[in-house]
Amino acid sequence: MKKISVLLFIIMLNSCENKDILNIGHRGAKGHIAENTLESIQKAIDLGVDGVEIDVFRCASGEIVVFHDKKLDRLTDSTGFIEEMTIDSLNNVLVEGKYKIPTLEEVLTLIDGNILLNVELKGKNTAEKTALILKNFVSNTQWEANQLIVSSFNWDELTIFKNENTNIPIGVLNEKNTLNEVLDMATKLDAVAIHPNFSSLNQEIVNTIHDSGFKIYSWTINKPEEINKAITFGIDGIITDFPDRVQN
Repeated sequence: MKKISVLLFIIMLNSCENKDILNIGHRGAKGHIAENTLESIQKAIDLGVDGVEIDVFRCASGEIVVFHDKKLDRLTDSTGFIEEMTIDSLNNVLVEGKYKIPTLEEVLTLIDGNILLNVELKGKNTAEKTALILKNFVSNTQWEANQLIVSSFNWDELTIFKNENTNIPIGVLNEKNTLNEVLDMATKLDAVAIHPNFSSLNQEIVNTIHDSGFKIYSWTINKPEEINKAITFGIDGIITDFPDRVQN
């Protein structure tokens, strides 16, 4: 009986192993619907994600808008730099000919604290206004600080965000810095996670990051073999264009 009990425990442990890995939709469900749109985020929710990742800029009139590129050209029927456009102008721009560029507030309202939201600060001067918006939603809606995480490649913006005392978790994005530099910055920011490119990871690096006390939310993991490898590594969050490929 004891052997059977141990075997059942092992089976249960293996079946629950993936449950701790967050399934995070990249820019919503980018592989299915135009990235960073409300429709893409809703698609990710419909696919059962644990969270979504979005990108934000501060436009010329001061609003925080959800968009990935500095320029509008690749995704929209317009041209020019998003930071040089007012919200009134952006309201007339269509992503892939049919979708509106949303504001951060619209995304927060849509999700309503039901899943995790990872806000990546893409542009300059995004940290203070983003912090203000997030604090307002945490104070006045059902959103809680631990349902949010703010990340960026721009560590200066992350530092500004940290100094706003939001109590909202921080994730450090990196592509070019050494692992030691990333760990040092994550420590300075009291970050909860590091967000590396999956191609930069191996088991030793994963172990080092975990041993240093940080979670790992890695991007962009789309191929089934990469998803399986990420699970084997034991990372904490898979950021993917295709959330339906991650089976928890």
